[in-house]
Amino acid sequence: MESERRTNIIGAELDDSRLSDILSASQIKVTDTYETPPQIIWIDNSTIATLGNFSASTGKAKSKKTFNVSAIVAASLAGKQVLNYRAHLPEGKQRILYVDTEQSRFHCHNVLERILKLAGLPDTTDNDRLDFICLREYSPAIRIEVIDYALRRSKGYGLVVIDGIRDLMLDINSTSESVEVINKMMEWSSKYDLHIHCVLHLNKGDNNVRGHIGTEMSNKAETVLVINKDNENPGISEVHALHIREKEFKPFAFTIDEAGLPIIAESHAVSEHPRPKARTSFTDLSIEQHREALAAAFGDKPIKGFENMLQALMTSYEAIGFKRGRNVMVKLLLYLTDNLKLIRKRDKLFYYDMSPAEAMLFDEE
Repeated sequence: MESERRTNIIGAELDDSRLSDILSASQIKVTDTYETPPQIIWIDNSTIATLGNFSASTGKAKSKKTFNVSAIVAASLAGKQVLNYRAHLPEGKQRILYVDTEQSRFHCHNVLERILKLAGLPDTTDNDRLDFICLREYSPAIRIEVIDYALRRSKGYGLVVIDGIRDLMLDINSTSESVEVINKMMEWSSKYDLHIHCVLHLNKGDNNVRGHIGTEMSNKAETVLVINKDNENPGISEVHALHIREKEFKPFAFTIDEAGLPIIAESHAVSEHPRPKARTSFTDLSIEQHREALAAAFGDKPIKGFENMLQALMTSYEAIGFKRGRNVMVKLLLYLTDNLKLIRKRDKLFYYDMSPAEAMLFDEE
């Protein structure tokens, strides 16, 4: 019977007994007592990471996001200040898992050496508190399973870094995949009482975190740091708080020394905070941003019906940082069909990315 079998978003079947267990375990009572989550990473006097939560670093390509994350890991490994990061992993939670999904083994090895040097530890012997794994050649599903297995198998992790959270999913603009990946971050951080720090790119055209996964992450993360190259001196990178639950810290800047290690750029005056700017019109979006949103909305087939078309636009444009209501989406649809001619309509079907021959047939009708 339908009442006896229910399916969640990823297809797992839950019977009433299991649902009863979850309901009981999830109940919060006023007579319960909970300890304040241990703080583990700070910038100045601002807490940016606690156990049981997750955070993120984001920035555009070549902004030195991985250098910044290396400093966070080194501070956590050494229990000292590196750049402006101070860290302390409590007893029993002093191990670190670093997962790289993007780089080659050669470049991963360079990052590992850099972390050890920043921590003031030998880079000629393996450190038993730092596990570094490279998952570049595997599928998103396997990457998630390997991380899950590593957390189940090994005890004592206090910090997990996932350099390339985008690579845990097939489609960066998929609503369901984004929710599942963020749910995994919350599940792992809570279940194993650790902190997860993720790395994700910013959009090329603005300061919005990429894709629907970026929107979900910004809504749920404890802290989101943004690393930007200085406009006048690309050799200097600035670190700001894009989102933070605690009080904001004073932004700082770093550069890379002759040894290839990040150091504070002492004399650099940090530029204005690069918060995302609210757009006044969809005409401010670039053609590339429109195409990114439309490719996500349509996939490889047309959309049937006006309301379905509006809903698809609302979801895909929100994923690129343009969240608007129905009235604006109606005007956007007219703009896409009449002005940009990126969408064509025949009967009740809306089409995108037609070949020149197909477009000519539409024009002849």
